Amino acid sequence: MIGQVASSVILIRPTGFGYDPQTAASNTFQQRITDPEVARRAAEEFDGLLEALRTCGIHFTVLDPHDPQAPNGVFPNNWFSTHADGTVVLYPMLTASRRAERDPDMAQVLRREGFHTRQTVDFSGWEHQGLILEGTGSLVLDRVNKKAFACLSERTTERAVNAWCENMGYTPVTFVATEDGRIPDGGGVRGVPVYHTNVVMSIGEGFAVVCLDAMPFPAERQEVREELERSGKEVIAIGIEQMQHFLGNMLQLRSSTSAFILLSETAFAQLRPDQRMSLLAHGQLVPIAIPAIEAVGGGSVRCMLAENFLPRSH
Repeated sequence: MIGQVASSVILIRPTGFGYDPQTAASNTFQQRITDPEVARRAAEEFDGLLEALRTCGIHFTVLDPHDPQAPNGVFPNNWFSTHADGTVVLYPMLTASRRAERDPDMAQVLRREGFHTRQTVDFSGWEHQGLILEGTGSLVLDRVNKKAFACLSERTTERAVNAWCENMGYTPVTFVATEDGRIPDGGGVRGVPVYHTNVVMSIGEGFAVVCLDAMPFPAERQEVREELERSGKEVIAIGIEQMQHFLGNMLQLRSSTSAFILLSETAFAQLRPDQRMSLLAHGQLVPIAIPAIEAVGGGSVRCMLAENFLPRSH
């Protein structure tokens, strides 16, 4: 049976962590901070996340980066995903700095770590045709109902979404989402596309957190809501400012006994009491302090966690 929520995650150490001008061109959440202490702080924050996972009883695998200098290496969910049938998928990335993170032998690495991998599906060659799709940053998956939600941007091209869905047996639900909820003007002044879908929304077992206000086109907004409700999800709507503080970038995980919802302290502080109550019905909230990683990397807790759906080798 296919499940929505993983009980195991894969993380990659932030050995080369720092500001990346290549990715900052399409991610306005990144801040140019050149403090020499940033890498040390990121390493401490990473260890704090591991401690939180340990406390929750969630299994994790920590890997060294394929490129030790990669500034965004701490966000592995963008270049690979795992699936319950033993499939590992590799993704086409927008920038050279992120392409260097991708380990073509990832399936073998995970086999060595005790997981069963059946096949690697490598879509990275799409890069050369301008088809970009950055893993579960670009795709927020309803795994049970086989729906792939994707907000279109430089990092998430519609042709790539459609091709991935055709290959993987999913139905695409594509939409425009912008940082201020306004229609793109083409000049980058207003209506700047949100760089990744997992900043806009998160899908758990019985709920979906989504910033409908970021979607400037009413028909798309309605379609996203209806698709989520049709799948039996409680839709928990968040506002633009909450999205900008990474409230959409959360992830539900399971231990052997309980459900948890991991998010950053920055995001947690944004929750209204009614939203908090709604989420608590679906799992214990686990806020994690990652201010340096959020500010410099422009990503939050969910981006640091690559869900591991692979079966264990016997």
